[in-house]
Amino acid sequence: MTPAAVYLHMGDRGVITAVADAAVRPFLLGGGQALWDAGHLSASREWFDAAYEIAEAEADGPGMALAALGLSGIWVHERDDVAMARLDRQLRRALAAVGSRSPLGIRIRARLAAEADCRTGGHGEILAVAEEARQSGHPLAWAEAVGLAHHCRLGPDDGLARRALAEELIVASFATQRRGDLLLGLLWRTVDLLLDGDPHAERSLSELRGALTVDDHQAIGHLGRALDVMLDIRAGRFDEAEATAHTLGRSAAFGPAATGGDAARWHRAHLICIRWFQGRVEELPGLLRDASSGTLAGLAASAVDHREAAEILLRADVGSLSRSSCWLVSMYFVVESAYAMGDEEAARATYDLLLPYGRLPMMSGLGVNCFGSTEHALGIAALTLGNADLAVSHLRAAVHDNARLGHWPAVALSRSRLAHALRLRGDTAEAIRELGVARLEATELGMTLPEPPPDRKGGRQLAVVMRRGRQWEIALGGRIATVEHSLGMAYLATLVANPEYEILAAELAMGPGEATVEHVSGQAVLDDAAKQAYQRRLAELSEEIAEYDAAFDTARADQARAEREWLAAELASAAGLAGQVRRFTTSEERARISVSKAIRRALDRVSAADAVIGAHFRRTVTTGRRCSYRPS
Repeated sequence: MTPAAVYLHMGDRGVITAVADAAVRPFLLGGGQALWDAGHLSASREWFDAAYEIAEAEADGPGMALAALGLSGIWVHERDDVAMARLDRQLRRALAAVGSRSPLGIRIRARLAAEADCRTGGHGEILAVAEEARQSGHPLAWAEAVGLAHHCRLGPDDGLARRALAEELIVASFATQRRGDLLLGLLWRTVDLLLDGDPHAERSLSELRGALTVDDHQAIGHLGRALDVMLDIRAGRFDEAEATAHTLGRSAAFGPAATGGDAARWHRAHLICIRWFQGRVEELPGLLRDASSGTLAGLAASAVDHREAAEILLRADVGSLSRSSCWLVSMYFVVESAYAMGDEEAARATYDLLLPYGRLPMMSGLGVNCFGSTEHALGIAALTLGNADLAVSHLRAAVHDNARLGHWPAVALSRSRLAHALRLRGDTAEAIRELGVARLEATELGMTLPEPPPDRKGGRQLAVVMRRGRQWEIALGGRIATVEHSLGMAYLATLVANPEYEILAAELAMGPGEATVEHVSGQAVLDDAAKQAYQRRLAELSEEIAEYDAAFDTARADQARAEREWLAAELASAAGLAGQVRRFTTSEERARISVSKAIRRALDRVSAADAVIGAHFRRTVTTGRRCSYRPS
């Protein structure tokens, strides 16, 4: 039977071009309706499988070509490797039957070129065929080649070219009159805006939703809903995001039937992103086995499996990784792994590679997950390298850019890392403020912020102690504890401000000024003249404190209060039984006892407020005649 060229019009639902034997035509029509009009991939494959079998038996080359193109689906590399190998054979047999220069031949070569580029992470072959398709004047060859070219240009270097391809596909859709082409063009435009961090992205997604409201297209609609999950994660709506992700992943109508293997991959990507920002990465080992090596390394490191992360980083050559659709996300976790392990070599390599992309969000190619601004990764790499100034600059930019994206979990995470960088730079007060804000944001979102690794100098983790009126704030890593003021906390603050140095207990007890220590056994603690001098000084200090408070001079007011409390304690302890003046063996011994007791009471209060910080101080603070804070 001789093949005949016919155009099968389907009203306002588009035009299916069929060049085939009459026996195969109904199957091609059914497959075309399922694929391009309804977006139901599994149903379309049943139609096209039957069509290919009939066409092959009849030696109907055009029928084989149309069936093989239909089996290719909408996306690039839709199915597993075995199915793709079978499809490759079918496409090449059909190509030999119709000729490489025919419109059907150009369409087949476009598909083969796109699949080849997908395997290598390139786009050279498909772009060459796309130009040939433009020159052919055949609408379907033009539209399909442009759409496939776009799918192969999802890397961070392709933004402008990608946008042009999406707009071209929208224009081509009016020539093909095929609804799926228009929807795919609108989808690609939305993805492009998201990948570029463009503020108009959500408006474009709304336009796509509007087009799908009239009559849903399952494959494109599924990806649109996957983008909604990503936006829910950005907004910190973790429960809603996870519920929708599970629905998309398991639904027979909107899952594998619509997207093939992509449904499972997108579901896994959503869960990885949700768990990462929740701080629950230890729950993900099963999901990570199929993830990229960079992602696996980062999450394994964050789950304290540093050995596995180190092995992966040693095997990986980050400079050789293809800048494909998942490159930025993989690099995000390579940076996180390097930070967790103090791998300066990996951090330096990734910093240099990521620097040109600081303005971009770190997203996978189809936009189904987002880990925030690339500035965050640059800041983490700078932290790993020990460059606090550079880290602060990038992490400030990350907080700003993440807020602009509306990615609130990423804002909290970047702010907590900014606090770490500020602390390393010595900006203690600002570090505590930023960490406090980050903890509030994280609590509101249901996140657990990761603690930074130990400072690499000597492998130590330093605490920060700051006075806040009648309270003290103690920060350690990602934790903050607040306790009431006491003399022991003032001693502890002095020790923490001077890590690794020994300070005489007598000097701590003296408070501000030079310490003088007497060694006269049996000497009176205070004689009458000394007591009168102390009392005069107490009165003066009360007046000074009032003046400093009125002038909002917190630092001097706190210093005066500390001195007043010490003097008051001295006077109280100087009186013995029946008002007799107490005597002690040496003032050094008395200082040792009183300072040690005060610090122990302070540590009890810290432990009650935060057991982890309390345990840190009990390991690192020593008391006695000489006191010290040794975080090494």
